[in-house]
Amino acid sequence: MFDRRLINYFDWGLLGITLFICVIGLVLLYSAVSVDECPLQASIFYKQVLWYGLGLAIMSFSFIFSYKHLDKWAPVIYIGSMALLASVHLFGKHAGGSTRWLAIGPFTLQPSEPIKIAVIIILARYFAHNVQKTGITFRRLLIPMVLTAIPFFLVATQPDLGTAGTLLLIAGSMALFAKIDRRTLICSVLIIIVAIPIGWKVLEPYQKERVLTLLAPDRDPLGAGYHIRQSKIAVGSGLAFGKGYMQGTQKKLSFLPEQHTDFIFSVLAEEWGFAGSIFLLFMFLLLIAFALNIAHGCRDSFGTILSVGVAAMIFWQVFINMGMVMGLMPVVGMPLPLISYGGSSVFTIFIGIGLLMNVSMRRFTKQ
Repeated sequence: MFDRRLINYFDWGLLGITLFICVIGLVLLYSAVSVDECPLQASIFYKQVLWYGLGLAIMSFSFIFSYKHLDKWAPVIYIGSMALLASVHLFGKHAGGSTRWLAIGPFTLQPSEPIKIAVIIILARYFAHNVQKTGITFRRLLIPMVLTAIPFFLVATQPDLGTAGTLLLIAGSMALFAKIDRRTLICSVLIIIVAIPIGWKVLEPYQKERVLTLLAPDRDPLGAGYHIRQSKIAVGSGLAFGKGYMQGTQKKLSFLPEQHTDFIFSVLAEEWGFAGSIFLLFMFLLLIAFALNIAHGCRDSFGTILSVGVAAMIFWQVFINMGMVMGLMPVVGMPLPLISYGGSSVFTIFIGIGLLMNVSMRRFTKQ
């Protein structure tokens, strides 16, 4: 028999915030592609509407079943997502110097996006079964480190350093929430410090150039520093209230790179100014606050850690994207959740929000 409490506990506030951010995304995208140099503007806009529609359907499926079944199916989900990710290296579509996409009929899928959800689910399962009051020891932390390291290296070698780094940040956030003991924390910090120079050596030349450009943007203003310079010009020229909707000159003259994907926040800042930027940032913070509130109200460890993982995913993507377009972080391929154009990213965020609603609807049940 259907439990009516599922409807009573449905999180309409979370749904409302999500849809409102999607509307902002469509308004911004329409402006971003409304330039003469973008002949596929109608196609891009209507495709994004289609992605939103499919995303809502996927989100609905994500909260039909109880999230507790994911505890059992977590290994299968993880292995299946890993298989998709590994197949990119064999059958992936090469574009823009990277191999990140799989062609599935008329559509293309970026497996590095759904792998975030798979990692969140598998880590939530592990931490939920290994929670200790004194904290997780280093020995017990080895398994989640391996579970995160495998997709990290597969994504990093595509190469997609932004998404790979996000996986580490999500895993680290979940581990800290689950609580690790002090000795393990110190050891982990030391490992990270030692890994930094090793990681620098294995970076591709263009990736090293992006980091160096962040420290000295004027060293190559027409090359590696072009993206950051043009984005900062757009963000700064918006001033307090912006130049007006569809009036951004950086956008109109096509100075902004990837203005409908990774740099769409620059379009917002130029046309809506500081006020519009703060408003969107507030909406994202509200979305994350809803996620953390769901985690706080959940009665079992798996649902709590799962919700924290989704909140961490949204937070770090917003943090990295906004930091990138403002010249505070290196330029990496990081879409702004529910705002940037792209089906794989939209689907992943909608799945995450669907899982949040799933936990919220069943928060009255006990383990």
